[in-house]
Amino acid sequence: MNPTLERIKNAIIQANIPDIIEAVIRLALERNASDIHIEPGKNVVRIRLRIDGVLRIIVEYPLNLHPGVVSKVKILANLKIDESRIPQDGRINTYIDETEVDLRTSTLPTATGEKVVMRVLDKSKRVPSIEQLGIEGRNLERFTAALREPNGILLTSGPTGSGKTTTMYSAMSYLNTPEKNLMTFEDPIENQMPGLNQSQVRPDIDYTFARGLRTALRQDPDIIMVGEIRDRETIDIAIEASLTGHLVLSTIHTNSAVETITRILNMKVPDFLLCSSVRLIIAQRLARKLCNTCKVPTPMSQDMLHKMQTAFEDFNPWEDFDMRLLNTPMVHSAAKEGCGNCEGTGYSGRVAIFEVLDMTEEIKKAILEGQPGYEIQKRAIAEGMVTLEQDGLIKVLQGITSIEEIYKLVQ
Repeated sequence: MNPTLERIKNAIIQANIPDIIEAVIRLALERNASDIHIEPGKNVVRIRLRIDGVLRIIVEYPLNLHPGVVSKVKILANLKIDESRIPQDGRINTYIDETEVDLRTSTLPTATGEKVVMRVLDKSKRVPSIEQLGIEGRNLERFTAALREPNGILLTSGPTGSGKTTTMYSAMSYLNTPEKNLMTFEDPIENQMPGLNQSQVRPDIDYTFARGLRTALRQDPDIIMVGEIRDRETIDIAIEASLTGHLVLSTIHTNSAVETITRILNMKVPDFLLCSSVRLIIAQRLARKLCNTCKVPTPMSQDMLHKMQTAFEDFNPWEDFDMRLLNTPMVHSAAKEGCGNCEGTGYSGRVAIFEVLDMTEEIKKAILEGQPGYEIQKRAIAEGMVTLEQDGLIKVLQGITSIEEIYKLVQ
């Protein structure tokens, strides 16, 4: 048994609440978990970790310990320990050995008690390069070309937990030179990077993304990263910044690159301003990687082979992609029993899949004509856009992930 897991179980037996919490955080770091869930039920409280995007039950403890666990978490997060009727949000900053950890903490009253969720931000992790993200071929060419532009808006879209912020950090690392003034406005600051002027927004005191972005324009910036575009005010200031000679990077919650255009238009942004400011839109997801130790070659069914070939009917391959891979009836899949390396899941780690929409003249024309999203999508594909499905299936053919994993994400 894992020594840290054994320590959690011993702490539960001894009702040692501080040790339970410390050991759970330690285990989350060891297993590279993104979130810790502490959930009271009718009879017991379970602790789950989100590992590679999937929640896994780690341990359970008696209900009588839960009030003490919640109170201790609230003290660490500077929350009101005597308030259990309403949700609360806070932050824990701590060290596990020599590793600094930031935990975005949320409590929620439920029918069986207060649920606690902690988002784990390991500040010791290095920012990956753009190439290490998993972006390649035509997508990589378009992304780096847009980053070399002196102005405009670059947006990364996707649901929560799809790796958008990591992509933005990688882009800022790519752009980070002593000749440039780079500023970020984040909530929270997930990774402190030398050379960046990083600012933590505080909506509770009216220090919002929009207010920070407006202030940035008086700080002589070259490149600005805004944590998220949530409203009309923020997108308006971002457009103003881009039209006055600044490069602006941000994230937005939409499901695809084309849906991002629809979302911005729904914010009542005039179409001509969208076309003149936005240069590139990226949609992304995180797919679990097959465990390299136990993945197994698997013949594709005729239905799956046909589905894959259909997905690539309108695909124009980039120079270093071997289309002959499409003719193989074999891919890799997760081993049913898994192994010790992947803790029996068949997967270990995650890789991003991307869809990169370049705002070409043809795409701008479709927007100004008021064309619906599906028509813009068709034009983008005709101009060489690689869809999320296609990029995911390329990684299937390369043996990185499985067909099942990709179609869980893109359908």
